[in-house]
Amino acid sequence: MSDEAIETFARELAAEVEEAIQSGDGSIYSEEEFTRIVLDRLGDEGAIENPTLLWQEGNFARTKYKITGYSIPDDEERLVLVTTIHTGELPPRALARDEILTALQQAMKFYECSCKGLHTKIEPSNTDASELARHIHEAREQISVLRIVLLSDGLTGLRSIDLKKAFDGTRIIVDLFGIERLQRILGQGLRRDDIVVDFSGDFGGPLPSLKASSGSADYDAYLASVPGALLADVYEKYGTRLLELNVRAFLGLRGRKSVNAGLRATIRDLPHRFLAYNNGIVATVDAMEVEDHGNGQFGIKSVRGLQIVNGGQTTASLHRAKRQDGANLDAISVPAKIIFVGGAELDEMVAAVSKSANSQNTVQPADFSANDPFHVAVEKLANNTWLPDGKGRWFYERARGSYGAAELKASFAAAQKRRFAQETPKDRRFSKTDLAKCLNAWEGQANQVSFGNQKNFQFFMQTLKDEHPDGFEPDTAWYKSFIAKAILFRTVQSIVKAKKFAAFQANIVAYTIACLSWVTGGRIDFDMVWTRQAISPELHKLLESWVGKIDKALRRTAGNRMVSEWAKKEECRDALRELSFELPEKLPAELAHQETAGGRGSSRSKARNDELRL
Repeated sequence: MSDEAIETFARELAAEVEEAIQSGDGSIYSEEEFTRIVLDRLGDEGAIENPTLLWQEGNFARTKYKITGYSIPDDEERLVLVTTIHTGELPPRALARDEILTALQQAMKFYECSCKGLHTKIEPSNTDASELARHIHEAREQISVLRIVLLSDGLTGLRSIDLKKAFDGTRIIVDLFGIERLQRILGQGLRRDDIVVDFSGDFGGPLPSLKASSGSADYDAYLASVPGALLADVYEKYGTRLLELNVRAFLGLRGRKSVNAGLRATIRDLPHRFLAYNNGIVATVDAMEVEDHGNGQFGIKSVRGLQIVNGGQTTASLHRAKRQDGANLDAISVPAKIIFVGGAELDEMVAAVSKSANSQNTVQPADFSANDPFHVAVEKLANNTWLPDGKGRWFYERARGSYGAAELKASFAAAQKRRFAQETPKDRRFSKTDLAKCLNAWEGQANQVSFGNQKNFQFFMQTLKDEHPDGFEPDTAWYKSFIAKAILFRTVQSIVKAKKFAAFQANIVAYTIACLSWVTGGRIDFDMVWTRQAISPELHKLLESWVGKIDKALRRTAGNRMVSEWAKKEECRDALRELSFELPEKLPAELAHQETAGGRGSSRSKARNDELRL
């Protein structure tokens, strides 16, 4: 990673922040806009699960606190609090130690104060912060890990700090996302760059291993016996992010005959036989530091970008047995195959490893998303479907980073660079997670969209597979309809952003799209939207009048629950489906259409309702 690459990334990010401020759609404060942009992108990459922007600072019992965002992962045993240091300086400078410590301490104090009843002292009008503080207070016995993320446009180093047990017995992990780490994750695409296991520093020495791969392979493979306590500790620290590329979900511990119940019984009753009974784990890493001990013996000192592609149930079961059952894992060892992908294409290699490792299970080709025939077909349609003016196209980023690669390829000749920018500008780029958000929201699954990009995409793929077990190949009509939905979705995003809602903007967008679909029975003239590449001013005005009502409905129906968590519930979806909206006597042109274009993979053409619901 060169200083030049970091500075270039910093300047591009600073320009994006300034452009957002000048547009008038976002905040007038550069630190807040920087936080919003970075949180959105880290959420897209899965580095932070479904983050929410929340600016809150103040004093409680003569203690100063400050946070700029948060995230509550699904297991609710973890909490992420975000803090920001925005210098606005170019080239980026190194942050002083005191600057970093002050920001981290103020975020920690928010947690401590919340545990002590901060929610009772926050101004009643500041409901978002009050709800978060109340949640922390009520869940303080369940929260075992507090992750504090520091975002900055300054240099902080690529380090994480594990404070083990800190306040009230909670384990505190500090992640410094300075400009150099942001460049690695958001610029270079190393989305698992912050998942680091330091065997030497944190676990008493290198992990003994044997090298199993040949010198001619494009990967390195090591065999090891991993202590069960170590594996449970790593899972406690990173949670399901370790399983991001794993095609199997953790299925739970219910039922005497479930696989996980069997694991639990072995952990509890026969820990010394765990190694003999268990198939172990298969893991991939983006980088690793290994020392040669001679005689075929190696020691793995550290790994970066760890992913458990097979053995997710084993890993989660060990953590749960330790956490919930108080099991002693000292006698447990887990066989492991650790693969450093090296020069191979990471995602492609991991998919192949995972598919082979899970071959004993009912894993379908659709589980490996990027190379699924559906996504290949969408990419082909994007490349060959021109806009009505014949001068441009949309770009489908089927494989992560493919837009940047295409842009770089075109940049070697000035004429090609101009042509690429004119034909496929960045605002006409969409990814797999964008596709899933637009289609799931239109299908009324706003609660699924509210889970965040990664989980929403998994839901989309599973639903597609369930509805079309033999596969679904989209055609040009389907593709144009989808692009129209994407235009609608992005238009609502811009409306919500311009309204400057304090929080939960992503939830408001998803539910606005869902409500439009419900109210109209799906009767939107998507051909018209495709032809115009925009929605009509009349529909734009109508949606502007709806978003405030949807924001209020989300808060009202949530009651004392956090809106971001309530929005994930089916009960929330059902409650908002009952909302009534005023429609103008003269409908926007798009709403006069009497047929419904296909959904996620549908050829349905009849409207769901005979009349528009008022």
